[in-house]
Amino acid sequence: MSEWVALAIAMAAACAVVVAVVLLRHRKVGVGKNVDETPDVIEYITMMIGVVYAIVLGLAIAGVWEARGAAQDDLFREAQSMREVSDRAVVYPAEFRDQVRADVDAYITYVVNTEWDYMAKNGEISEKGGQLLDKIQNEVATRAPASDLESQAYQPMLDRISQASDARNQRGQNAGPTMPGVVWFGLIAGAVITVGMLFALQIRRTPRELILAGCFSALIAFLLFMIWDFDDPFARSVSVTTQPFLDLFPSLNLKGS
Repeated sequence: MSEWVALAIAMAAACAVVVAVVLLRHRKVGVGKNVDETPDVIEYITMMIGVVYAIVLGLAIAGVWEARGAAQDDLFREAQSMREVSDRAVVYPAEFRDQVRADVDAYITYVVNTEWDYMAKNGEISEKGGQLLDKIQNEVATRAPASDLESQAYQPMLDRISQASDARNQRGQNAGPTMPGVVWFGLIAGAVITVGMLFALQIRRTPRELILAGCFSALIAFLLFMIWDFDDPFARSVSVTTQPFLDLFPSLNLKGS
């Protein structure tokens, strides 16, 4: 099932539950009981619950959005570092230069075509990707510079490989859900309490009140879905893509994501 279909179902279900409860409650209360008066204390408590939950939702959205942005930045840094390693190898003799570039291409191809799906499925990076990157580092580190140009390129290449390794480790840490389970418990419990407080206001089954109650519950469902979707930066519908690798290594046979 598509995630967007699931979202539509969740929003429709939230609206249906609220409307159904209102209608059943109105029928059960009957016409003889006055439901127009709501104590001031209930209105105040409802308002405070809404404000507190809005703050919690805002912090959760900001947190998952920041995590996604950091994952995107780390991915671009990894791709850019590997591009510079490949470019700086031009000062080396043809045999060594071609070997370094071939190993860089092999690493990029593996990350995009194989490791990306592995990471989305398992929530972690693979050992083979690290081995391919270590191979590049060992090749560059163990070859002593033979000219001034090689000496000038030697340390920058090692620095870029180190940056790529750091970005790769950060990518591994960001893989999988990032929010703790206790936060999700608070978000879901808060949603139930916040929507449930609608009934403390003694809303009736007039079209205006039913529409507002349904829209409010659908909005809560949408915001929770958005947090869930952003929570895993690499595996859901608005996840970070491999576009930086595709842009910087257009000659490789890379599949998009």
